[in-house]
Amino acid sequence: MINTNSTLARVTNGRKKRSKRWKCVASLLCLLAVAAFSITLTLGQSFTPPQDVINVLLGEHVPSASFVVGQLRLPRAIMSLLVGMSFGMAGVAFQVMLRNPLASPDIIGVSSGATAAAVFAIIVLHMDGTSVAFFSIAVGLLVALAVYGLSYRNGASGARLILVGIGVSAMIESFIVYLLSQAQAWDRQEAMRWLSGSVNSAQIHQALPLILSLLVFGGFLLSRSRDLEALRMGDDTAHALGVRVGMTRITVIVSAVGLIAVGVAITGPIAFVAFLSGPIAVRLVKNNGSLLIPSGLVGACLVMGGDYIGQFLLPSRYPVGVITGALGAPYLIYLIIRVNRKGGSL
Repeated sequence: MINTNSTLARVTNGRKKRSKRWKCVASLLCLLAVAAFSITLTLGQSFTPPQDVINVLLGEHVPSASFVVGQLRLPRAIMSLLVGMSFGMAGVAFQVMLRNPLASPDIIGVSSGATAAAVFAIIVLHMDGTSVAFFSIAVGLLVALAVYGLSYRNGASGARLILVGIGVSAMIESFIVYLLSQAQAWDRQEAMRWLSGSVNSAQIHQALPLILSLLVFGGFLLSRSRDLEALRMGDDTAHALGVRVGMTRITVIVSAVGLIAVGVAITGPIAFVAFLSGPIAVRLVKNNGSLLIPSGLVGACLVMGGDYIGQFLLPSRYPVGVITGALGAPYLIYLIIRVNRKGGSL
């Protein structure tokens, strides 16, 4: 005869252990993000004492520190934090929904679509600021729906979606090259800044669209976190658990594309952050809860760390997209090999 009390106790203990691990990992990632943010504000070409940094953040005027911290370091630190969180959450949302670590916005063409929209808006339509962000969201969503529709056949398998996405991305990249070849010198220079993925020209007012994007689109994703976890076990299991799979997919796609598009419209496509954040979060959290917040924190640490490395730890200065691209390319090759051998899922 089954001991009901013993079984219930084991289930309860297991749930507590999983919750404890998730909270521990999330707390450590928060501390790492705070440490990276603090280092960005205090260490650069010169050292700014922490007390001076705190005084500047509190609104006091501190000679030299007010300019260095308030005008140069703080905007790029905030931008790196917000963009990293946006890319990290969007990337893992796609990967979990499609149960494939290769199903990242970088790989399946969503980032390319948003980038092409931003370049087209700058070069042809002469837009700037918020209008570029809205245009990128609209086109990025259309590209995501097109890729999803072209890969749909009794469901959208991860492999088909990735292959279709790579093809669509190649066409979009060709379109971007054509636009650049026809652009005036000043417009071409501005567009190239987007393509490299950089926070070099970050301004504090640019944080508002990113904050709103995280609150709206990130909030929608978090509201579907339980449904996303059910989708990790397959569509049939999710249906059996009462998940509205179709509605969940639409919500996830729209929200993830919104996060990616707003981020791309402000900093350009910072390579492989959306792709790397999810798998790193998976290895830290295991199967112990939602991956959205841990992946967002990993993305924030990657962008802040990559920007600091590109600015101060190498012989020449490089945009953060160059650093994350150098980190992401080998990992992409590794993941392709692993998925090919094991048929891996996230």
